[in-house]
Amino acid sequence: MSKRFKNPYIEKLKRTPKDFLYLLLGKYKESCIPKAPPPHFCYPEPESKGSAGEYTVTWINHSTFLIKAGGFTFLTDPIYAEWAGPFPFLGPRRRHPPGILLDDLPPIDFVLLSHNHYDHMCKETIYELVRRFPAICWIVPRNLEKWFAARNIGRVTALNWWETKEFDEFPENEKIRITATPAQHNSGRGIFDVNKTLWMGIVVEIEKEGVKKTVYFVGDTAYNPYDFKDIGNRIRPIDLCLCPIGTYKPDTFMRTVHSSPADAVKIHKDVNAALSIGMHWKTFKLSFEHMEEPPYDLFLEMKRQNLDPRHFIAVDPGLEVCW
Repeated sequence: MSKRFKNPYIEKLKRTPKDFLYLLLGKYKESCIPKAPPPHFCYPEPESKGSAGEYTVTWINHSTFLIKAGGFTFLTDPIYAEWAGPFPFLGPRRRHPPGILLDDLPPIDFVLLSHNHYDHMCKETIYELVRRFPAICWIVPRNLEKWFAARNIGRVTALNWWETKEFDEFPENEKIRITATPAQHNSGRGIFDVNKTLWMGIVVEIEKEGVKKTVYFVGDTAYNPYDFKDIGNRIRPIDLCLCPIGTYKPDTFMRTVHSSPADAVKIHKDVNAALSIGMHWKTFKLSFEHMEEPPYDLFLEMKRQNLDPRHFIAVDPGLEVCW
């Protein structure tokens, strides 16, 4: 039997058929009734939006961001499919169109993949990106490189947690340093490959003309009081944090693998991010909260902790933000 990866801080992440049955039957204690935000609620706008400057980020959908930094372009967990599953009509269906059409993407230098779940690693999207931009460098978790090798997709770098890859083959002394960071989640695209590939967050450090900028793509994760404090201590400063805020109800079922808005605020604080942007909401219905509930819960948590909501924002797909 081949190696299966594990989360170091919790013993059990598996969900049995009984667990899913209990979920569907509403056996968990807390209420799963979706709560829509107030009709006129609007999340505070970011302090800096628009395309002015060399460092911008656009939330496309779900966990997909287009990041522009120092003349380079990065794409995270790209998915453009109508369904997040192995086949059409199997899996959750898209509820919101992408903020940037695939045809409108600029040339992509790097794609950052956090893990192989269908809502984060879309085969059709990968094939189309390879066709359009064959020189892409793919950053993937350990053992996921085998999937790419089987399809003759080159330029793949696979990383373990806290492993770093440096890219310095650029003019003008530009450097890119990419580090895989721990996450509390799981992996698998079927019943036979559960946890056979790693899952991770990704930190990208870009140096150009003496200026260093750092972006942290958190990936898909639950919160724990160890990993994110460690990341915040090891990597400073973090200019931009892309953090999940959705798929958290019922809490009893979701909290070991996903982050609630309250958990996301803990991550934001643990890593000392200058700016965080919420992801993993609005695109696919993966849990019981209202589709528009995550940003409202995020706003309430930021206010509860007397934090400025403009430092952890939730934006509509397609809005470009300077960082």
